[in-house]
Amino acid sequence: MARKKEAKARLLAEGIGEVAFLVGILLAVISAFLTAVEPMLVKAVLAVLGVIVGLLNIRQEETAKFLIAALVLLVPGVTASKFIEVELVNNILVNIATFVWPAAVIVALKTVWDLASRK
Repeated sequence: MARKKEAKARLLAEGIGEVAFLVGILLAVISAFLTAVEPMLVKAVLAVLGVIVGLLNIRQEETAKFLIAALVLLVPGVTASKFIEVELVNNILVNIATFVWPAAVIVALKTVWDLASRK
């Protein structure tokens, strides 16, 4: 009985994490097109969704791949304004970086914790 509850809880968490990921990516792209939306609100929502993804989606065996992919997504978002003069593309990249960095920090901290706590 306890195993069934654990399995259901794990599936629910994975489902929430997947939805948070999809919503985050869609929000990052769509909000770049909308000028009437408050940018700070969008960034706050993206950051919260990133935390949810970092906590619920990434398993230990996926950590290395995720952190490499996060770096690949973060670099253009951070440097976009220096090299890309198209505001729409720049906004999309910055929004994606805003979504990815909290997840990357959470996963990196979990990884450091795992490495430090092993005997």
